[in-house]
Amino acid sequence: MSAPPAPTFSRRVWLFWRKRIPVYAAIYVAVVAVFLWFELSLVFRPHTAAQSWRSPPDRRTQDVYFDSTDGTKLHAWWLPPTRPEAGAFLVSHGNGGNLSFRGELAAALNGASGAGVFLYDYPGYGHSESSPTEAGCYAAADAAYAWLTTAGKVPQARVVLFGESLGSGVAVELATRRPHRALVLVCPFTSLPAAAKSHYPFLPTHTVMRSRFDSLSKIGGCTRPLFIAHGTADSVVPFGQGEALFAAGNEPKEFLRVEGAKHSLPGNEFYPPLARFLDRHPAAD
Repeated sequence: MSAPPAPTFSRRVWLFWRKRIPVYAAIYVAVVAVFLWFELSLVFRPHTAAQSWRSPPDRRTQDVYFDSTDGTKLHAWWLPPTRPEAGAFLVSHGNGGNLSFRGELAAALNGASGAGVFLYDYPGYGHSESSPTEAGCYAAADAAYAWLTTAGKVPQARVVLFGESLGSGVAVELATRRPHRALVLVCPFTSLPAAAKSHYPFLPTHTVMRSRFDSLSKIGGCTRPLFIAHGTADSVVPFGQGEALFAAGNEPKEFLRVEGAKHSLPGNEFYPPLARFLDRHPAAD
């Protein structure tokens, strides 16, 4: 009796993968599940005031406590303007640390323009209560804007919305709903899933991430002057995402390409071009 014919090559390949595909699929699903479980801790990296806190570099800085639109107790620093006609920056900071890490930024913005600076913390950051979420960041921005334009006595048309990294998504969202003089974005992404995809290319971030911060879909609704700065060596948010967001924005707009700069707070090469841009686009009182 003759032996059965040996399996063909394609048959051997099929048998090999038939045993392994379910295992690999299970591993992949488990990896995605772990990513989802830790999503908020990957997106938000807050330092409470008890963990780390720095003194403001400008002694004129005032502590401000106010309530978010969802009732959360929030904290901010208010650096008054030296030129009231310059208005004020409303700063939405990045995902790490807390507002005290941005004291030099506030001092530099104030010094370069004479404008006031209102630098607030999201829930769970610094002295602010609760825990951070996308919705919580938007609610905090709304409340900060309300304080600045009422208790802070800054006219809405003189508010410059400033967003850094994660804060760019917060600032863009606020800009679609609140009057302002200009929108300034530093190291912005098109969306949070797009930024995450650059770090986790094997994960379906666009499908599964709950935190969206989808600036690309919203930037068309921002009709005031737009200024974007991005470093070409940014390894956190790819430089191309800043370019893509800028391309989708409305005129008037300006893009500051900072050669060799990484994902960091603005340096000396940032402030003079920003000041000139704002001078060209004064408040529309």
